[in-house]
Amino acid sequence: MDNKQKFGGLANEYTVGRPAYAKKFIESLYSRYGFLEQSVIADIGSGTGKFARQLLEKGSFVYCVEPNGDMQSIAKKELGGYKGFRAVDGTASETKLDEKSVDFITAAQAFHWFDVTSFKKECQRILRDHGLVLLIWNTRDMSSGVNQDSYAIYSKYCPDFKGFSGGIQKDDVKIRQLFDDKYEYVEFDNPIYFDKSKFISRSLSGSYSLKDGDENYGEYLAALYKLFETYAKENVITMANKTAAYIGSIN
Repeated sequence: MDNKQKFGGLANEYTVGRPAYAKKFIESLYSRYGFLEQSVIADIGSGTGKFARQLLEKGSFVYCVEPNGDMQSIAKKELGGYKGFRAVDGTASETKLDEKSVDFITAAQAFHWFDVTSFKKECQRILRDHGLVLLIWNTRDMSSGVNQDSYAIYSKYCPDFKGFSGGIQKDDVKIRQLFDDKYEYVEFDNPIYFDKSKFISRSLSGSYSLKDGDENYGEYLAALYKLFETYAKENVITMANKTAAYIGSIN
């Protein structure tokens, strides 16, 4: 299965369950890193537009480059009202954008799916002089009990589970390779609050998650419900989380 197929049928769960990114991080892009209302941004692997929405709300122009049709169809419904939104059926290696056409390239919750060499080449092709590339994740704080226990559930039931964020580690070799070891790392607290329905949607939105009809799906779902009941307070579960980003230029 190629990467764009791994999220087949998950678009609705993704829309309901996936969180936005820390507001302080978004503010820092526009106060510290040169993002402007006039900026042209390529959001690669944009999915249903979770991150792109926060850029569009600032008035920026965003090419949402996404190969999965289900994800892109929801992005069009969710974001079609923003004048700066453009949907592009492309990949990290072939964005279909013009040369030197964007000021910034972002990849939120997506870089771990990319081939580093071809993505770097494509960044160099479409990025204007002095532009920046940003790799962004919502990452779970693994000192938290709910995150430790959910990790154990995914490890037990989901054969494709390699760890959160696709198994990518802080200062991962793929990140260092992309930036030639020259980048800035930033992080912002971004705790996430889920009711039961959204918690289950979040859990099922992972590319590694079992789907209805898979072997042991019933046991897996029961374990997730039990996890929610264990940690919920007043029918809300808090997931310790931060928005983390790697920011640098591509020479």
